[in-house]
Amino acid sequence: MVAGIVTRIIGVLYRSPVTSIIGDEGNGYYSIAVNIYTMILLISSYSIPMAVSKVVSAKMAVHQYKIAHKVFKCALIYVLVIGGIASLITFFGASVLIPSNQPKAIPVLRILAPTIFFSGFLGVFRGYFQAHRTMIPTSLSQIVEQVANAVISIGAAVFFIHAFAGGDADKIPVFGAMGSAAGIGAGVITGLLFMLFIYSCNKKYFKKEIQKDDTGVDSSYKDIFRIIFMMVTPVILSTFVYNISTVVDQTLFMDIMGFKRMASETAASLYGVFSGKYWVLINVPIALANSMSTAMIPAISGSYELKDYKKCRGHVRQAIHFTMVISIPAAIGMGALAYPIMEVLFPQKATIDLAVSILRTGCISIIFYALSTVSNGVLQGIGKVNIPLRNAAVSLVLHVVLLTPLLYFTNLNLYALVFATMFYAFLMCLLNNLSVRKYLGYHQEMKRTFMIPLLSSVIMGILCYVFYQGIYLILSGIFGSFIHLRILVFICLMISVGFAVIVYFVLVLKLKGITEAELRNFPKGNMLVRMAKKSKLL
Repeated sequence: MVAGIVTRIIGVLYRSPVTSIIGDEGNGYYSIAVNIYTMILLISSYSIPMAVSKVVSAKMAVHQYKIAHKVFKCALIYVLVIGGIASLITFFGASVLIPSNQPKAIPVLRILAPTIFFSGFLGVFRGYFQAHRTMIPTSLSQIVEQVANAVISIGAAVFFIHAFAGGDADKIPVFGAMGSAAGIGAGVITGLLFMLFIYSCNKKYFKKEIQKDDTGVDSSYKDIFRIIFMMVTPVILSTFVYNISTVVDQTLFMDIMGFKRMASETAASLYGVFSGKYWVLINVPIALANSMSTAMIPAISGSYELKDYKKCRGHVRQAIHFTMVISIPAAIGMGALAYPIMEVLFPQKATIDLAVSILRTGCISIIFYALSTVSNGVLQGIGKVNIPLRNAAVSLVLHVVLLTPLLYFTNLNLYALVFATMFYAFLMCLLNNLSVRKYLGYHQEMKRTFMIPLLSSVIMGILCYVFYQGIYLILSGIFGSFIHLRILVFICLMISVGFAVIVYFVLVLKLKGITEAELRNFPKGNMLVRMAKKSKLL
């Protein structure tokens, strides 16, 4: 969970200097290519860590260590073939995969094509260590990968522009986007080298493990490949449906804007604001929900398997409550401080007002995405893996039905994307929660989970906005002539965020939105409880 949040934060921070270098237009080409790349990566190798982890851990549980290692080798062969084919299709088929009115994104996608090949191997090593019940190598490799990605993206963007653009302003966005895309590949290769180093350090342990196998049981490579294929296929289908909405939105937006005779550079710039600024920011708090979803599946699966439905419902209630206590104030706070956040991270004057406006409009979708992510995890945990898939498909169809006329018949442009994605997340919430109620008999507690956090967050948001404006006026009057505007805004933003956290913490405890036992389950929970008791909040 910590690694996931750290990598998201690094992702937000490095996109700021990259956007300053390549501009919104370059960000648009980068985002178009990355969305296609991500979809192909999800189909080709995203499910490999899960498959390797599950099969290897199952074999290790019955001490079949030789078969477990054979599964590991089969997985490497699998990604060698599938990843290689996917990379070649991406490279040579880039002109077909990219929207026809955005040809400048084609070389960016070709830069990303080899990364698909290396990502598969990285996934196999991560899954193998997860099967050995350690997330430390995976977590560290994710951070190492993201740091390398950040450094190389910035450096390569500058290098590509100076080496290949030749001072031509029209070429800067394309070559800058290509350099930024090269950072993703460098990050994956760095992460893979790190995992190879960790594997080599533990090679003797793995050999001893194989030598301990005295079961006499063996499986053919054909049987193992069949197991991997049967496990990966449904996950690929689910992943495809969950994530295809981004590519659908991108394609619809570009095609309809082209039909309305908007210049391709303008359309790319607008989409760069949406995907490179708005979407990057709202995904940071959603990362917590993703972590919660992954972490709670074993507990829910175990209690459901034992038919202890009361305990299972308790796990669900705790997960949803925890997620909402964090997600609701994150959404409201991001809306209240939208301008200083954009001013610090993405200060491009031409589009800052638009970026602030869509963030304020769409910040509420954080709550919907967080809740739908957790409910997805609940349904997977109780074995109803096809239900969230069906709900996602229904939501996607209705999402397209709404988005298409909004783009065709109105001038909402980016706001149409924001409204449609909010609608999609809301539908996923609604359908998933109806399914959880049906299969678990679960009835959501409303007051402590939603009403108190929402009331506390709204009060916090108002006070935080007023506090920021006040402290900015005071500090700009005192230090305005000595400190750069962006640094001043950053200082005021950090002070305001600290103020907001304290206000929300006080309000949610005073209104009994969190009990002492629940607070202890938070990161640094015991310290928070001590602080609350000293302040007479508990």
